[in-house]
Amino acid sequence: MLFLVLGKGKTGSLVAEVARERGHGVRTLDINENQQASALTAPNLAGVDVVIDFTAPEAAIENMRAVLALGGRIVVGTTGWYSRLADMKSLAEKRGSALLYSTNFSMGVQKLFRLTAELATLEGYTFSVEETHHTTKVDAPSGTALTLKEILLAAHPGIEVSVTSHRIGDAKGEHVVIAKSEHDELALRHNADSRRGFALGAVRGAEWLAGKSGAWDFRDIFDQL
Repeated sequence: MLFLVLGKGKTGSLVAEVARERGHGVRTLDINENQQASALTAPNLAGVDVVIDFTAPEAAIENMRAVLALGGRIVVGTTGWYSRLADMKSLAEKRGSALLYSTNFSMGVQKLFRLTAELATLEGYTFSVEETHHTTKVDAPSGTALTLKEILLAAHPGIEVSVTSHRIGDAKGEHVVIAKSEHDELALRHNADSRRGFALGAVRGAEWLAGKSGAWDFRDIFDQL
């Protein structure tokens, strides 16, 4: 397959590396080479099976709009744009294009989501989330932390779930879900030792998306990988 990776930052560069290791052709563009999605034209996307976006929220919105409008397929690992999710799903449906998105493409984090849903069934507990990332991460709380909060609220609508964010050095990403009662405390913890897990999940997602049309959260399809 041929993938076009948008974003040459730490994770985007790893995505390109992992894709090449898995035998795919890869082209890359950084934000300066693709201002306002200017490089995402029909001629430039000809032959591209899937676009993979690890850029920034505003850039991701423009990139999705351009790719989906042309009937293309895009995997989005960028977070901070979900207020526009309904618009992007609608565009994918109208154009017969495809969108796969997630707050976290790590397979370990996907299991954390499942375990959090199980933990959330406990009664008589209060819940909280803590997350730690590198100092240059733009959004706080992280998209993953917000997903964890969403899972907890789905089981207990109306409860308060505090989310605490830390920004330290080059931290790859740690998320802790805590359930506390009068009698005990339970904690689920995921710590990323490298960004490679995020990159591998995104590439596997792109492999899955090729040839499809529609819109999916990675949480709903990762069992198929």
